[in-house]
Amino acid sequence: MSDQKIAGSCLCGEVRYQFTGRARGFQYCHCSRCQKVSGSAHGAIMFVKPDQFEWTKGAAKVTRFELPGAQFYASCFCSQCGSSLPWEIQGGGNVAIPAGTLDHDPGIRPGRNIFWGSKACWFEQSSELECFSEGPVRK
Repeated sequence: MSDQKIAGSCLCGEVRYQFTGRARGFQYCHCSRCQKVSGSAHGAIMFVKPDQFEWTKGAAKVTRFELPGAQFYASCFCSQCGSSLPWEIQGGGNVAIPAGTLDHDPGIRPGRNIFWGSKACWFEQSSELECFSEGPVRK
């Protein structure tokens, strides 16, 4: 395993973490739970083993929510700014890392979409949409 350390943080910077080595996988999850927790069309989730992961700042500010009846799902967030944060999957032997919280390129790209049958009815592939390198220009 590589000794590369990849860091991440919440929006306010009060919580920070890192993982060492390469992620085990990276996927877009379109389930309704990931839509709700991300406030978007899908979650962009990476996975590492628990022994690859550590909180480096503000672990006491991490709040965990476990959805009753969900076998593997949970979510964690910063109690100060509300940003999604990594969580250990219940019984799964993985830490799920919301990719949007990474501070640097993890060196891995998403490999699949899961729960595609549950995708948001309004979802459009981003490659099909007009692109701006910054905010849109007023017309």
